[in-house]
Amino acid sequence: MIYRRGQKVLVQGITGKQGSFWATKMMECGTDVVAGVNPKRSAESHLGVPIFRSAVEAARQQRCDISVIFIPPAMARDAVIDAIDAGIGTVVVLTEHIPSHDVLHIFGRANASKSRIVGPNTAGIVTPGEGFIGIMPGHNPNIFMPGNVGVISRSGSLGTLMCLNLTRAGLGQSAFIGIGGDPIIGTTTRDALVALDRDERTKAVVLVGEIGGAMEEEAADYARTMKKPIVSFIAGKRAALEAAGIRVADTPAEIAEFLTPAHAG
Repeated sequence: MIYRRGQKVLVQGITGKQGSFWATKMMECGTDVVAGVNPKRSAESHLGVPIFRSAVEAARQQRCDISVIFIPPAMARDAVIDAIDAGIGTVVVLTEHIPSHDVLHIFGRANASKSRIVGPNTAGIVTPGEGFIGIMPGHNPNIFMPGNVGVISRSGSLGTLMCLNLTRAGLGQSAFIGIGGDPIIGTTTRDALVALDRDERTKAVVLVGEIGGAMEEEAADYARTMKKPIVSFIAGKRAALEAAGIRVADTPAEIAEFLTPAHAG
């Protein structure tokens, strides 16, 4: 779930307004977008990449490591399952308001496959200096700067604000993982924490959470086993994180103060 330069990206819905805009930004930032999907425009080219009828067809023609979904809620289930059937390892689902029964169907298929779902309702993933996938401003150097602080957030807007504060404090990011704000998501706070714990480039972690659910508490159980420093801003619950030794900020601006250059280095 951490994007690395050289990974091949498929954009499902690339010819739409949002798909075109963000695919362009991703490519300008260095993301290796190799193909797009639009069943009505297969065999055409858009933004300099070929368009295929389906993700399965695209994956037969070239390597696709990650797919990103710019598809409306009513059609999102079929698009995600198409990516799963194509054997794509990571599927970044930006779509929000997907019907709950469709989400459950998606996860049932994903659990029986090798695909990891990030989202739904995620703003995406960013690796500053390498590329980004989704709708985060990963192309803006005033917000994202290469470094060694990993950031996990349910919210795209709070995650953007957090990375902005870190960058202004001179603390660059190794990776941003937007897990998504929907009640049912494929990648949890704990999952993202494990990924950053195993990432050699990440020396410290910032958790950005919200009220609702028990994901932060579950992440706190794993955090107790980590040696990397962790600080957090949680809009709501905080007791479990503090009990695990995690410093919890009252405002996003305090995060950079907690993460001194010594901690991050």
